[in-house]
Amino acid sequence: MRLSFYGAAREVTGSTHLVESAGQRVLLDCGMHQGRRAEAAQRNANLPFDAPSVSAALLSHAHIDHSGNLPTLVKRGFRGDIHCTPATRDLVNIMLRDSAKIQEQDAEYLNQKTSRRGLPPVEPLYTTADAERTLKYVVGHAYHHWFDVCENVRARFLESGHILGSAICLLELNADGRMIRLGYTGDLGRKNTLILRDPEPAPPLDYLIIESTYGDREHDPIANSIDQLADIVNETIARGGRVIIPAFAVERTQEVIYSLDLKFTAGEIPKVPVFVDSPLAINATEIFRVHPENLRDELQRQVETHDDPFGFGHLQFTRSVEESKAINAMAGPMIVVSANGMADAGRILHHLKHNIENPRNTILFVGYQAENTLGRRLVDGAKRVKIFGDEFRVRAQIKVVNGFSAHADRSELIEWVAGAQANLKGVFIVHGEEKAALSFADALRQLGGFTVTAPERGQTVEVD
Repeated sequence: MRLSFYGAAREVTGSTHLVESAGQRVLLDCGMHQGRRAEAAQRNANLPFDAPSVSAALLSHAHIDHSGNLPTLVKRGFRGDIHCTPATRDLVNIMLRDSAKIQEQDAEYLNQKTSRRGLPPVEPLYTTADAERTLKYVVGHAYHHWFDVCENVRARFLESGHILGSAICLLELNADGRMIRLGYTGDLGRKNTLILRDPEPAPPLDYLIIESTYGDREHDPIANSIDQLADIVNETIARGGRVIIPAFAVERTQEVIYSLDLKFTAGEIPKVPVFVDSPLAINATEIFRVHPENLRDELQRQVETHDDPFGFGHLQFTRSVEESKAINAMAGPMIVVSANGMADAGRILHHLKHNIENPRNTILFVGYQAENTLGRRLVDGAKRVKIFGDEFRVRAQIKVVNGFSAHADRSELIEWVAGAQANLKGVFIVHGEEKAALSFADALRQLGGFTVTAPERGQTVEVD
């Protein structure tokens, strides 16, 4: 068996890993690289492998850094099945369309500016038509049921607890009469979160590909993070400002909404207007309501009794561009939750453009910020940033609450791997910046009994 790591190798974006065995090539995720615009465009457009030769793909979950380059894969000639869970199928149906629409809109917006400067036009990576063509290849499978991926390869999904529908992918590969068991965590979630079920324990495995986003640090308890959220909201409202929250449309937005509702209900924060300004987040929230099987028992009961856990009286969902623009014309304190979570694309850029220079406002980050994204630059203390090519002074307060993370922390990752330790021959660490990946690798070596590798981008490894 040969493993090649083409994305999310010593970085946290663009998950793309290729498995080759017995003449078959199976792709694990095909994510969009996020970061510097020019570098991201180049990497996303140029796949480092021959797309038509790929037999099938497994999609661990719907986040764009894991699913967002599937339309490019299809544009380049891939014609196999894309296997995922039913909830992921429903989410990727809206997320790929949304990704294409954002690219088309951003290209149109940028071209209005560049045409005046005599620069060549910007082309979207793919169009809505490309996304719709890709969705024809997506096939949903329930958790725990084996299915054939291609000749000599079968797979099943376990709950990973990261976002709705996220899965740990288990593959059994028949290589010259020998069966190899390979596990791929995708992004591994945490225990005892507000919304989702816990990740399932590790099964017996020969080899494992595991994420390491927080492989070098621990999380604060989620209850502490909800209190921090309330404190930041109260401080900002007291000075007459707005709280702008860049949030991933799937899971993080719903968790923030649920947390705010808890604090509003308890009377611990004033009932100011709250806007969810993301058509994708609104559509995703509807999908949460139709997949209660992925939710914790308490939330399942709420959904079944029509006691909506993802909505409250003064929460407003805004779909249209006109409604979005109207938010920035309003006066007074408010909370705006908008995608995307790394402030790299989407409507959040317009809210930052209008609010980042006001010292009364707070820009609150509630998720991981990858290197070279606008979100990372703000978290790292940038005094000036460019948004749509124009420079802005950073005068708003920049705050971070990391306890909402949907990724397992160092201790949780080690505990999960220890559950599969007895049979493991090798572990490959991905989806972590170099410092986190190498630190996590050192920690796993202390368990003993298997090899540990943190592959570099483009590296290929042969295993028995």
